[in-house]
Amino acid sequence: MGEKVSRQRYTPQQRTRYRELLNDDLETFDSYLQEASFVDQGTIGMELELNLIDDQMQPTRVNTEVLEAIDDPEFQTEIGSYNIELNHPVLSVSGTGLRELHAGLQARLAAAHAGARAAGAEIGMIGTLPTLTTEFLEDPAWMTDENRYRALNNAVLDMRGELVRIEISDREHYEHDFADIAPESSCTSMQLHLQVAPNRFADAWNASQAIAGAQVALSANSPLFLGHKLWHENRIPVFTQAIDTRTPELVTQGVRPRVWFGERWITSVFDLFEENVRYFPPMLPESREEAGAPVMQGSAPTLHALNLHNGTVWRWNRPIYAPSEFAHLRVENRLLPAGPTVVDMVADAAFYFGLVKFLTAENRPVWSRLSFKEAEANFYSAARSGLYSRQVWPKVGRVDISELVREVLAPRARRGLQALDADADAIDLYIGIIEERARTRQNGATWQLRTLNALRPRVTHPDSPERRAALARLVELYTTHQRTEKPVHTWPVGET
Repeated sequence: MGEKVSRQRYTPQQRTRYRELLNDDLETFDSYLQEASFVDQGTIGMELELNLIDDQMQPTRVNTEVLEAIDDPEFQTEIGSYNIELNHPVLSVSGTGLRELHAGLQARLAAAHAGARAAGAEIGMIGTLPTLTTEFLEDPAWMTDENRYRALNNAVLDMRGELVRIEISDREHYEHDFADIAPESSCTSMQLHLQVAPNRFADAWNASQAIAGAQVALSANSPLFLGHKLWHENRIPVFTQAIDTRTPELVTQGVRPRVWFGERWITSVFDLFEENVRYFPPMLPESREEAGAPVMQGSAPTLHALNLHNGTVWRWNRPIYAPSEFAHLRVENRLLPAGPTVVDMVADAAFYFGLVKFLTAENRPVWSRLSFKEAEANFYSAARSGLYSRQVWPKVGRVDISELVREVLAPRARRGLQALDADADAIDLYIGIIEERARTRQNGATWQLRTLNALRPRVTHPDSPERRAALARLVELYTTHQRTEKPVHTWPVGET
């Protein structure tokens, strides 16, 4: 949530006025979509959230000190005081674009490492830090002290009216009631941005939804939540539950969650913004005047209320409207975890951008042959089982994800990247990593689970001192391998 806000709570009068502004913005957006010219350069971007750890591999609350040491506007706070975020400038996939993304991430991570060391910390690039504990998240100091985070926390709790329950079961079981939204901070992600014109947005979003299951299965890197072995990608259920504003009764009534896969294929970007306004009450009713936002940015309307509201509906593929002299739209692909290495993340990006390009160029699109419910089921199956999940795909049926990636999706991602004029050697490198990850069934999640079993095969209780010591050793091994820049499918398991 990148918007600054001026306060931590709002009055009924402010909420009533904001609703009016929100509906006005929606109408303005509808008109603007029909009349305006949007930038259509097909550029890509990335945001990356990082953990800060101490020399004992434990989370450390020093993000403000680290950001002061880095002193670069490309780095920002995150909701957790043990997290920071970096933003990579936009670029193109064509030519050497993927290599430029790789080099750019390496350079920025080097700056992050230097800033962390100046504050007595190190960077941990991982979906969920395995050494996080329930006790750590129950300390109020977990949160970065900024209004936007306090306001978000207050809004969730006020709407929900109850403690925040996290309950997940798989290999083990975890349940706990939290006094605030602290578990949300455990979900560190890599977010990919794809700029598209309004007339092509629906196809790009639909394609992104269709491949969400394959993305999560390939890239799962969060199998350990507060010491417990649960789903392969625990960020999915944890994030959903941590900022769920619904009571159990509202869930039973079918009220939609604010962390949302969606419920249908779309025909226009307007569909998504209109659903946001129709289904979700405002959380942060900050007026444009209070936020200090202009009416226009260049020739584009700011649509402050609509954009702020959009930032409080956490779709796994979120629509973004960016007003400026050259306004543009983009898909924000939010479902991938951070890590394990830069080369792995660029491979994930290459797979996504290439596959979306291929699928949006098909004469008969995949979303005309795959039901939305099947796409959603693929997504949650992948979050639960990772590279051991089975996925439904047109003309193939229900198939093992490894086979689907190697036989169907990776070849299509290659062709999509070729259509984008990406360098052939870059395509071979990054899609080759995706193919090998699928073949070996070793992503960040499976490496963590295999290594934890190798370290302490007889330790069964998640809160035992032995499990916690093993988790610290796991993070130490993980960060050591991370620094080698070798893709995760090549990492040895255990102490070797």
